[in-house]
Amino acid sequence: MTSLVSLVQALGIAYASGINLYATVTILGLASRMGWIDPLPGGLSAVSHPVVIGIAAVLYVFEFVATLIPGVASAWETFHSLVRPPAAAALAAMTVWHGEAFIILAAALLGGGLGVVTHTTKLGLRYAIDTSPEPLTNGASNIAELGLVASVSLFVWNHPWVTLAFALVVLVALVLMVRLIWRALRQVFRGRWMPGPGLLQGARCSAASPPPSRERVDD
Repeated sequence: MTSLVSLVQALGIAYASGINLYATVTILGLASRMGWIDPLPGGLSAVSHPVVIGIAAVLYVFEFVATLIPGVASAWETFHSLVRPPAAAALAAMTVWHGEAFIILAAALLGGGLGVVTHTTKLGLRYAIDTSPEPLTNGASNIAELGLVASVSLFVWNHPWVTLAFALVVLVALVLMVRLIWRALRQVFRGRWMPGPGLLQGARCSAASPPPSRERVDD
C-alpha cells in the first residue's frame, strides 16, 4: 500500500511539472525548507537545495514575464514540449527512488505520460488565448496555473488520492474547455461566428441563398 501511495504522489508531482516545471520545483523546495511538508522522499529531496531553488525561481520569474508577450508565450510553451515531459518523468522516478524497481519504472512511464497530457493541454490553451488581448488573458492564466500547481504540489503529500482525483477532474475540464475554444476559433476563421441571436450562423453566401445574378443587358 505504501508503494502505491508513493506512486500516486509521484504522479501528482508529474502532473504539476507538466504544467509548470519551474514553479513545481520552487514550491517543493521552499515548502520543504520551511517545514510546510514532510521531508521529501527519495531523490526528490534534492529540490530543497538552495541552488536548485534559486535557479528554478529565476527561471519561473523569467517564464512568467515571457508568457505575457503575445507570440513569445506560444513559442515558449512550444519549446518546453521538449523539457516538461522528460522532467515530469524524472521527478516522478525520483519521488519513488526508495521503492522497488518496478515502482520506479512505473512512476517514470506514467509520470512522463501524464506530463505529456498536462503540457499538451496547456499548450493548446496557450495557443488559443494568445490570440486575445494581452497581457490580460495570459496573466490571468499564469496566476490560475500557479494556484493549481501549488495546490497539487503541497496537498499531494497529505491527501494523495483526493489531490490526484481533483487534479484529473481539472484536467478533463481543461481538455473540454480547450476543445470548445478551438471549435469557436475555427468558426471565427471560417466567417461563421457573428454577433447577435444564435451566434453560430450560416455563411453569408451559401447554396441556399446564392448571390444575386446580373441581369442581361440587351444590345
